[in-house]
Amino acid sequence: MKIHEYQAKEILRKFNVAVPKGKVAFSVDEAVHAAEEIGGGLWVVKAQIHAGGRGKGGGVKVARSLDEVKNLASQILGMNLVTHQTGPEGKIVKRLLIEQGVNIEKEFYVGITLDRAISKNVVMVSTEGGMEIEKVAAESPEKIIKETIEPELGIQPFQAKKLAFALGLNSIQHKNAVKFLMGLYSAYVESDCSLAEINPLVVTKEGDVIALDAKMNFDDNALYRHPDIESYRDLYEEDPLEIEASKYSLNYIKLDGNVGCMVNGAGLAMATMDIIKLAGGEPANFLDVGGGANKETVANGFKIILSDPNVKAILINIFGGIVRCDRVAQGVIDAAQEIKVNVPIVVRLEGTNAMEAGVLLKESGLNFEVASSLKDAATKVTAVLRN
Repeated sequence: MKIHEYQAKEILRKFNVAVPKGKVAFSVDEAVHAAEEIGGGLWVVKAQIHAGGRGKGGGVKVARSLDEVKNLASQILGMNLVTHQTGPEGKIVKRLLIEQGVNIEKEFYVGITLDRAISKNVVMVSTEGGMEIEKVAAESPEKIIKETIEPELGIQPFQAKKLAFALGLNSIQHKNAVKFLMGLYSAYVESDCSLAEINPLVVTKEGDVIALDAKMNFDDNALYRHPDIESYRDLYEEDPLEIEASKYSLNYIKLDGNVGCMVNGAGLAMATMDIIKLAGGEPANFLDVGGGANKETVANGFKIILSDPNVKAILINIFGGIVRCDRVAQGVIDAAQEIKVNVPIVVRLEGTNAMEAGVLLKESGLNFEVASSLKDAATKVTAVLRN
């Protein structure tokens, strides 16, 4: 689950991680009132959407008077903000973060995530603050310094000090950076985050170390432990089909292609999308129906897939391990009759009772293409699109 920047900063404050003074605003009047409460003579007006690159898209502006706060808030609220992460369709801005101006001396990058190759959290820092970390990794990988954290120990003070030294900090800056990193790691672990990213992390001319921006993603499977964080969920920022799929416990992610995919198992779903690409097609979605594929899950899967108008064909790829292929096949037949699917369907079933499943599909009287292998399935579904 993703949350907004202002929400991430609310969490960070609870762990004594330094962030600028700021308030969320849902209207122009609220934005002006927030600036008045924050005080000072310099404010930043920030669009709040679940995407990076807001500044480049015109969603982050500096105001030097309350009149300017009012004008900028009226410009940004309601705008269709297009960034490299939103895609060309953009996102409508429905809320703002009004924040105090900060006397910036240097900008850095800090990120924490799980390194799945070693099953340990990794803290990364870079002197290239404000840049996309992917670009830094591609062009200047030596500028990313990593520290692997032992799960039973957590981040140790000596590790935070090493990272602060790597950023070239000294004196009061170094001390504040160590405190910042320790607090950020605590927030990451105790909140069950999958990602915590501060870009930029800034050092002020006064020596303070502050999270000028903040991005936090959370492990959906752990949200039951954090009802306060779950309440931050902004359904407007999520794809409607993904929200609908979650009601049926389906793991669905919408993509830009035209081949709908229905698969049991996340790894098999990834492989299915890959082989569709290799065959010259474009997957329209990731859809994992789980290990117990039956008539209900297949029917719900069909409904979600066919809600995407770009879908011109469907590839069903089921491996029958725990579940029997003939039962899945009957579920596919029943669901296709009930939903009245009007696009070509290619089915590949492998595993327990796969032969019996093939017979059921061929004798169903429905327009199924039965594939003998995953490669055959990808070839057939892309061929259908070309006809």
